[in-house]
Amino acid sequence: MTLPIKPVLLALAIAALPSGMLAADVLPETAVAQTGATVESAAPLADEALPLPDEEEVVTPEGLRIIDATELDPEAFLWEWRILAVMADTPNDPAFIRQMRDINERARDLFERDVVVVTDTDRNSGSALRQRLRPRGFMLAIIDKDGEIKQRRPAPRDVRELNAVIDRFPLRRQEMMERRPAGR
Repeated sequence: MTLPIKPVLLALAIAALPSGMLAADVLPETAVAQTGATVESAAPLADEALPLPDEEEVVTPEGLRIIDATELDPEAFLWEWRILAVMADTPNDPAFIRQMRDINERARDLFERDVVVVTDTDRNSGSALRQRLRPRGFMLAIIDKDGEIKQRRPAPRDVRELNAVIDRFPLRRQEMMERRPAGR
């Protein structure tokens, strides 16, 4: 059984209405009757809760994951993701704020390079990453997919600089060749 296109499109339009708006407010009665939509289906139920992201993990719209290091095992990312560790003694550190602002502005570039950003802004956290890197104040570190610490910096870096560093890694060069074989 196939449905006519028009009622299907109207049903999709009704489903896309903002939460406070009803189908009867926008569509003529014949369209509502034709699609079989009811006022109840157009308005969301107050009891329905939207799923919230994990407190540990915040995903930006570009897809870049920014994770707190307190409950994180860096070994879980081996061979899948590169870690960009951004560490400071306090979240109010101007270098930390500047670095995170730059990361958020160019998140898509980092996501294309399979980067996950891990932050730690508590010098007493005792996270596995903090124990491994042992930062003093602000520190930025890049850990490649093989788990090797490729670079450490005591000051913020522009994302373009970070991309250039990552693009020189042997694993990244191999990935680029596999993704775009004609570019050899």
